[in-house]
Amino acid sequence: MFHFFRRSACAALALSLASLAAAPAAAQQASGSYLAGRQAMIESDYSAAAEYFTRALMRDTANPALLENVVFAQLALGRLDRAVPVAQQIRSLGLSSQVGHLALAAGQAQAGDYDALIARDTEALAISPLVDGLLTGWAHMGAGSVSQALAEFDALAEEKGLRGFALYHRALALASVGDFEGAEEMFAADGGQLAMVSRRAVIARTEVLSQLGRNGEALQVLQAAFGGRSDPGLADLRARLEAGSTLPFSIAPEVQDGFAEVFYSVGAALSGEAADDYVLIYARLASALSANHVDAVLLSAELLDQLGRYELSVATYKQVPQGHPDYHAAELGRAEALRRAAKPDAAIEVLEQLARDNPDLPGVHSALGDLLRQQEQYAAAAAAFDAALSLSEEEAPGRWYLLYSRGICHERLKNWEQAEADFRAALALNPDQPLVLNYLGYSLVEKRVKLDEALGMIERAAAARPESGYIVDSLGWVLYRLGRYEEAVSHMEKAVALMPVDPVVNDHLGDVFWAVGRTLEAEFQWKRALSFIGPQDTGGEADPERIRRKLDVGLDQVLQEEGASPLTVANDG
Repeated sequence: MFHFFRRSACAALALSLASLAAAPAAAQQASGSYLAGRQAMIESDYSAAAEYFTRALMRDTANPALLENVVFAQLALGRLDRAVPVAQQIRSLGLSSQVGHLALAAGQAQAGDYDALIARDTEALAISPLVDGLLTGWAHMGAGSVSQALAEFDALAEEKGLRGFALYHRALALASVGDFEGAEEMFAADGGQLAMVSRRAVIARTEVLSQLGRNGEALQVLQAAFGGRSDPGLADLRARLEAGSTLPFSIAPEVQDGFAEVFYSVGAALSGEAADDYVLIYARLASALSANHVDAVLLSAELLDQLGRYELSVATYKQVPQGHPDYHAAELGRAEALRRAAKPDAAIEVLEQLARDNPDLPGVHSALGDLLRQQEQYAAAAAAFDAALSLSEEEAPGRWYLLYSRGICHERLKNWEQAEADFRAALALNPDQPLVLNYLGYSLVEKRVKLDEALGMIERAAAARPESGYIVDSLGWVLYRLGRYEEAVSHMEKAVALMPVDPVVNDHLGDVFWAVGRTLEAEFQWKRALSFIGPQDTGGEADPERIRRKLDVGLDQVLQEEGASPLTVANDG
């Protein structure tokens, strides 16, 4: 639903940071500070990059690459105040730098220097036609010329690919001066398409309608956009509308908020399409211009997480105040960043507290269950999924996943009857879900029951996910269990090609090779499997002691010692 901005932004903003990747000879020959800064930038360690590049700049004060890198790093850290002086230095040297132009324009917006923004030479100081146009429009709003601002937005709307952005900001500008009728006229045009370009656009229209005393229509807009989906933020909006309260216009009530929305709406549109560090700059600028722009904080934190800067991501998530409706989203994000930072206990603590504070949110219990399951705390995870299931509707789209996840917990706890019931209930809701088909099918194979049914399930899963190593492995393994050894070979070989360092898959291929008489290749695969089992991996499916025994005496002898059925080629194989 909310993809219009993204497509338009990517078409309109062919923005390049090539100058950051190519350093001049002087910089390349500089001291270790430059080299350390460059490495820090590659690793997205912006604090270190800013420090090292600043040191190098002290010895080479007019170096374009150093200057631009310092601006970039400071903006990535959200330090607009430190970026602006360096950007001014770039300008004073007569150099052109897109990231420098961004910092200068944002600095003028922050200072409320509307005349300077209006008078900007958008050719010499170009950012992009979109950003330049939107900033100029809001600058006219700040200067008190609403008509000139609207004319600027209208002109921008005529540019290919920019119409949605321009009209969205035109509507916000009208609402910011109390012209809610004019704003709603724009949001309602073309079947309400403008209000559906993003979550914030939906909320903006909802608030505009409430300001007009049309809470019933506002509720209809929320329902059309989000259906039955809810979170504390949406629930709060719905509750206030249903109670007859008039919602304040919060998206861009002041010009400063309008400037912030420029950078946020462009950044959000580019997220997932442009480089994460470039999008981060836009999110950081939005936060710098509006302290209340929680969405910009959340986007910044998410991007830092994706860039591997987990501590900085955690710190950014913590900027969202506890009383804010989106606090739960920030805490979910913070828990994920802590998990990725290899701090699972801290992540669990965050989610457990969040679950206590928000006992009626199924998503919180689900997230806690997932994390506990990853930490092999299956009983606690199953309890968390119990809570999530009790709060979800019977036909909720994501209910199959909760059943599937709880089924995994029960299977690991050796509660097979409960596990199978959960898997089959998940399939009843989502019959062609490959994850469920594969897990249930593989489990049946391992239990050596209902093998024909298991084969059918795994074949369906493999057809849906032919490049999933786990699923292809399952297909090969069920054929092996059925005695169709020759058929199993090609599937197991493909599984190993897809997952070359997985010990289970390599172990399975070894067994299949042994079954078809390729004993030397079998021993090779078993040795590979052993090499991929770490010292801490003692409870995994690939049992190192069993593999060593197979290397010593062969698979046939191991099966005999275990009291298992001997290898037998299927009659129809």
